[in-house]
Amino acid sequence: MTTITIRRATIADAFRLSEIGAATFTDTFGHLYPPEDLAAFLHIAHTPEVWSRRLHDAHVAVWLVEAKDGAVAGYASAGPCKLPVPDLESNAGELFQLYVRDTYRGGKLGSRLLEAALAWLEARGFAPLYLGVWSGNEGAQRLYGRFGFTRCGEYEFPVGAQRDHEFILRRA
Repeated sequence: MTTITIRRATIADAFRLSEIGAATFTDTFGHLYPPEDLAAFLHIAHTPEVWSRRLHDAHVAVWLVEAKDGAVAGYASAGPCKLPVPDLESNAGELFQLYVRDTYRGGKLGSRLLEAALAWLEARGFAPLYLGVWSGNEGAQRLYGRFGFTRCGEYEFPVGAQRDHEFILRRA
């Protein structure tokens, strides 16, 4: 079993996060989009500049998962809720992203990463907690369900010109 470390990301990790963010999104969802839509999304969501801004935000936390050999195995990010939730509570938190490379799946790494993000959100008084998940990602929905998240809404998530049907999940 490969030794895995989960740690808070720093400003110095912006480039690595842009790489893992683009790679995991493309590996997981790239087949769903025309190349121009995928490229447009990656340009607004996974550049070193975008990650640097997130890492400078005191209200946001990002975790990086590293294998013993230094390879990045995954990441997660969380902070104040930005989902289109009607009557959103002022202290609501959100798991923004949670991705694990295919080669590292199966060892409960996603659960460990989720536990770290949830503990951080709860320690800072965020409640309730929300997340958005693609309606077709049943594996992720099962994982979140095991952690007490239930479906409470839907929205459209833009990827280039395409709009994905997403579920909003909530944990009280």
